[in-house]
Amino acid sequence: MKALVKAAAEPGFVLRDVPEPRIRDDEVLIRVRRAGVCGTDVHIYDWDAWAQGRVKPPIVVGHEFAGDVVQVGKLVTDVKEGDRVTAEGHIVDGRCLLCRTGNAHVCPHTRIIGVDRDGCFAEYIAMPATNVWHLDDNVSFDVGGIHDPMGNAFHTALTAEIPGAAVLVTGCGPIGLFAIGICKAAGASHIIASDVNPRRLELATRMGAHRAVHPGDAAAAVRDATAGLGVDVVLEMSGVHAAIHQAFDLVRVGGRVQMLGIPATPMDVDFATEVIFKGITIYGVVGRRMYDTWIQMTRFLRSGMFDPMPVVTHRFGLEDADEAIRAIKSGEAGKVIFEIA
Repeated sequence: MKALVKAAAEPGFVLRDVPEPRIRDDEVLIRVRRAGVCGTDVHIYDWDAWAQGRVKPPIVVGHEFAGDVVQVGKLVTDVKEGDRVTAEGHIVDGRCLLCRTGNAHVCPHTRIIGVDRDGCFAEYIAMPATNVWHLDDNVSFDVGGIHDPMGNAFHTALTAEIPGAAVLVTGCGPIGLFAIGICKAAGASHIIASDVNPRRLELATRMGAHRAVHPGDAAAAVRDATAGLGVDVVLEMSGVHAAIHQAFDLVRVGGRVQMLGIPATPMDVDFATEVIFKGITIYGVVGRRMYDTWIQMTRFLRSGMFDPMPVVTHRFGLEDADEAIRAIKSGEAGKVIFEIA
C-alpha cells in the first residue's frame, strides 16, 4: 500500500510502498478515506528537537483520520466490516490508576499513532477495536477525519462553564477556530477571538466570533464587552508567551484559563499577581477525554448547531505532502486534509 513515511532522521516525508498492516485478534483494519494534517506532523516533517527526542524512524506518520472497516479480528464483537469510523489515536494501557479512574487521556503509557507506532497517512491502518468510534451516516469522512483536533477543542471549551459566558480565544489555528464554533453552539454570550493572522481572523468571524481582533486590540475588546471586569473564560490555544500572560491579565478575578497551546520554551509567570491574587483556575488540556469528549462531539454534530467545515480550506493527495506542509507553514490555511480514497 502507499504510505507517507518518516524514513530517516532528517527533514521530510517519503511516499513509499509498504506492507499492509496485519491485525491482531482485538484489532480492526480500516481503509483510510480522509486524514487531517496538523502541527505535530509539521514538527515531525521538520525533524525538530521534539521530534528527534520522540519519533523513531522509519514510521508511517499521521494521526487524524476516518474511513471504513475492511477486516475485524476474531475477538471483536462491536465493529463490523463496512462500518464508517474514526478512532481515538491515543492508545492507552487501560489498567493503570489513571485509566481506571476515568482519566485515560493522561495515561502515562500512552502510545500515539503516527508518533509512537504506524499512523494513518496510508491506505490502511490497524487500530484496537476499543479505540474505534462509529460515525453517523450523515457525518462525512471529511468531518470524521478531523475528530481528533475537534476533540481537543471540545475538551478545551467544555471543561469550562461556557453557557452565558464571555469568552476570549487566544490563537485561531484550526483547534482555536473549532473552539469558537463550539462556544457559540454551547451558548457563550460573547466570544472574542485574537490572532495576528488576518486570514485566521476572517475564519474566526465565520465560526461565530463576535469580535476578531489583533492581540494588541484584545484588551480594549474585552473591556468593552465586559464593562472592564474581564472575560469569564480564556481558551489559550497558541502557546505564545505574550498570549499566555494576556490570558492571565484579561480573565476576570475568579475566572478560568484553559491551556491547550504549548510554549516552545520555558517561560516566567508571576504566580502571585497573575494567578493567586486573582483566584483564577488553570486547566491544562491533554488530548480528548475518553470517551466523554467523543460523546459530546457526536451530540453537537447531531444537533446541527456546530459545523466544523468552514475551517477546512485545503485538500491534497498523499503525493503532495510537501505542498500540504507548505500550506500550513504559510499561515494561509485553516485545516488541511489529505484525500486518500
